[in-house]
Amino acid sequence: MPDVALTSLERAIMCAQFALDKKAADVKVLEIAKISSIADYLVIATGMSDKQVQAVADSVKKGLKKFGKALDIEGVREGKWVVIDYGDVLVHIFVDELRRYYDLDRLWGDAPLIHIPEPPPVPVTQR
Repeated sequence: MPDVALTSLERAIMCAQFALDKKAADVKVLEIAKISSIADYLVIATGMSDKQVQAVADSVKKGLKKFGKALDIEGVREGKWVVIDYGDVLVHIFVDELRRYYDLDRLWGDAPLIHIPEPPPVPVTQR
């Protein structure tokens, strides 16, 4: 059982922030709840190589671990297109050519784009 429950919006934003921590490109959070029943939010990110895609996926997975684990993760070994399913949030991490080919940005073009705020600064511990 997770220590703290997240709303689906909080989970989506955290996924995006963890992707950005690993320098993922063109990270987007789309609100799809009103146009699809598959999830509330879709997070899309691009890695410049299979290793970066894997690192982004690992960052998201580890970052959200204390809030509960993913229902399913596909594609990590290949590192070309990783899908992480949290039920209410779907995370798609692509290498650039596959993102352009599958063009989820256009497919979900009617979905509102959610602003990704900067994460709060990590407090410096007192010595």
